[in-house]
Amino acid sequence: MKVAVFGTLVSDDFVPVLQEFFAFLRTKNIEVQLYKPFYSHVVEELNSSTYYTSFFHSYSDFDPDNDFIFSVGGDGTFLQSVLNIRNFDIPVIGLNGGRLGFLADISEDQVHNALESIFSKNYKIVERSMLEIEFSNQENLDFNYALNEMTVLKTDNSSMLNVTARVNSEFLNNYWADGLIIATPTGSTAYSLSVGGPILTPNSANFVITPLAPHNLTIRPIVVPDTSEIELTVEGRGTNYLTSLDSRSFAVEFSTKIKVKKAGFKLKTLQLPEQPFFNTLRNKLMWGMDRRNYNS
Repeated sequence: MKVAVFGTLVSDDFVPVLQEFFAFLRTKNIEVQLYKPFYSHVVEELNSSTYYTSFFHSYSDFDPDNDFIFSVGGDGTFLQSVLNIRNFDIPVIGLNGGRLGFLADISEDQVHNALESIFSKNYKIVERSMLEIEFSNQENLDFNYALNEMTVLKTDNSSMLNVTARVNSEFLNNYWADGLIIATPTGSTAYSLSVGGPILTPNSANFVITPLAPHNLTIRPIVVPDTSEIELTVEGRGTNYLTSLDSRSFAVEFSTKIKVKKAGFKLKTLQLPEQPFFNTLRNKLMWGMDRRNYNS
């Protein structure tokens, strides 16, 4: 069996977890294709050793024969793994070296049991929808897809935006706001949630359209089918507004229209027996802190 391990930066406190993780893989004689920049970080900056059998530097030299991809870090690192690896046939597993972690949901104290479940094939595959984004009047990005959300935002020194949204060519609304988020079910627990959007289960066939600081208080998030094509036209002062795809942001001219639809592929993730989605919600959002839930 062979796995890939991707990471960016982790703290010194996480070194014992890394050592436990790599020791398990070595003991089980698992081949490890390690992301070279992460190897350099662990060895040179954390002064720790690691286990590997080969390296990869990007999606161009990534081995498609890997059985799993381990993302070591927080949810931001998980999103970076999708961008850097771009292989949607291999399940991605998040080992949480960050903070909250809805995607990187294996915590430090669960590493050994989680690995035992994974390599015993005691898990369920969860496929997650992604967004495909097209820009008019300009060349599309090298990777114009997003797992969490696509967001339009005002620049730091500009007034609010007027975002006209159409769903399947039907006029939805003019949003006078600081911006607008279009989120997948996966992204419903990210930026969209922080500004009042609803939570969707990962297998929901929907998108969430959530305004940022709307000027009209009656404006609320709306859920639409993920078969919809959403078109955005943005107006405002100045020449540019900001667009972000997950963790990547860049300036876009106001004359540019944006079309958002479901990508033709899905990202595979693992759900372990001890980590069903609702259990993850209770733990991450601390719903379980309610004493009335102790006997549930």
